[in-house]
Amino acid sequence: METIRFDEIDRLKTKISTEFGPWSKPIEITQEKINQFADVTGDHQWIHIDVERCKRESPFGGPVAHGFLTLSLLPAFEIDAGWKVVGYRNVVNYGANKLRFISPVPAGAKVQARQRIVGVEQRPQGTQITTESQIQVVGSDRPAVIYEGIFLYVK
Repeated sequence: METIRFDEIDRLKTKISTEFGPWSKPIEITQEKINQFADVTGDHQWIHIDVERCKRESPFGGPVAHGFLTLSLLPAFEIDAGWKVVGYRNVVNYGANKLRFISPVPAGAKVQARQRIVGVEQRPQGTQITTESQIQVVGSDRPAVIYEGIFLYVK
């Protein structure tokens, strides 16, 4: 695997792309995972946790995952870009430029993710890398989540 030091700005900029990398291994979104997320966040809307009501009333025919649950799985996806950033002290999640929940993720579905680098900037504290991620239900042709995140690789 190719390694690039966090402070090698020119090398990192060569990884900026309009194309996404490969899809990750899938992760299953179980009803149990949805219920646990509801308990942690206090978001107990019926569309997520009431299976019988969802079968009767939901336009999706069953419960769907919280958008933020789907987004929160990003660190868990095993994405192999063929290279990695090294040599930094720690990485800080610096925020987001864009977040969209495009399509639902039904309970029981498997989701996968892919990423691309859209920006690299040197900062006084280290290197800021902006990524665009897509999370998608396996077999779907539309993303469920589009997220442009900003990460600071600290000296």
